Amino acid sequence: MTYYIIAGEASGDLHGSNLIKSLSNIDDKIEVRAWGGELMQDAGAKIVKHYRDLAFMGFIEVVKNLGTIVKNISFCKTDILEFKPDVLILIDYPGFNLRIAKWAKSKGIKVVYYISPQIWAWKENRIKTIKSSVDKMLVILPFESAFYKKWNYKVDYVGHPLVEVVDSFIQNKKTPRKNWESRSIIGILPGSRKQEIKIKLPIMLEVAKQMPNLQFVVAKAPGIEDSFYNDLLKDLKNVSTLKNKTYQLLYEAKAALVTSGTATLETALFGVPQIICYKGSSVSYEIAKRIIKIKYIGLVNLIMDKPVVKELIQHDLTTENIMIELNSILNNETKQNQIFEDYATLKKLLASGGDASKNAAEIIYGLFK
Repeated sequence: MTYYIIAGEASGDLHGSNLIKSLSNIDDKIEVRAWGGELMQDAGAKIVKHYRDLAFMGFIEVVKNLGTIVKNISFCKTDILEFKPDVLILIDYPGFNLRIAKWAKSKGIKVVYYISPQIWAWKENRIKTIKSSVDKMLVILPFESAFYKKWNYKVDYVGHPLVEVVDSFIQNKKTPRKNWESRSIIGILPGSRKQEIKIKLPIMLEVAKQMPNLQFVVAKAPGIEDSFYNDLLKDLKNVSTLKNKTYQLLYEAKAALVTSGTATLETALFGVPQIICYKGSSVSYEIAKRIIKIKYIGLVNLIMDKPVVKELIQHDLTTENIMIELNSILNNETKQNQIFEDYATLKKLLASGGDASKNAAEIIYGLFK
């Protein structure tokens, strides 16, 4: 079968790569053309657009790059028609993918959405487009099935793909993991987009300056050139970097400063206490604050429906606040134990659906059998 997959972010590249591997296990005539990154390419996809060229975050940033976005949509439609896929698989990235879904449906192309857009957080009216344009929705968060049910739209909960990914990484490590007390590294995961890194990383690095007794390691984004980080990181003796080794960093870390997103779940599944750090442009934040309807921005807290880990958002994201919370994580045994207990419950919830990539692949392949 022929598959056209669109992933617009680093997390989508990860999940897309594992989906391709699972599809390859059951489809010996698989051919994949995709928008994604190195991981999907290594899994066997022909990449036509890299996600680093698609990562526009925030309302103002989207408006500024509207011309590029329109060109990308036009190119995507032409490329899909020329490829003539048996199925179009969309991974999150809703602003772009829902437009493509609506168009693809009008062309008679089978549409599968793997990893639902977060319409439960905002733009709930997108359910109309989903119901009319998406043939099969595969969700990875436990509460999403109930959300869609209230809209009389059947979805399949396949489990969360990160559970297997993280477990596999830990099990395949040849070097035994140090116990939590003996670890010393503080991980910094500032995001995968240049615009978010520019805002948040300097604040995180100021913490390192103020806490010279700790060793900090920055996880560089795979799609960004090393030179981008040079000015930000110069003259910091207790800060080093890793690239394409975020999981190795989380394997060794004692605590982490994490930009909101998939990385918060990865950090939790590695059992690393974290502080969720978010700050956007002032205009984008003010707009978002008025339309987003959720209590938390971190997936860890959203899924558990409680503040498992601290969220420092916009004006609260200061060097002083990070230092206060980091000291609490490192020195408050009661707090540490509560985080570890909540992480264990979170993992059980996410694992309840089984092997997500395998389940998703079987459902997608089964549509044609």
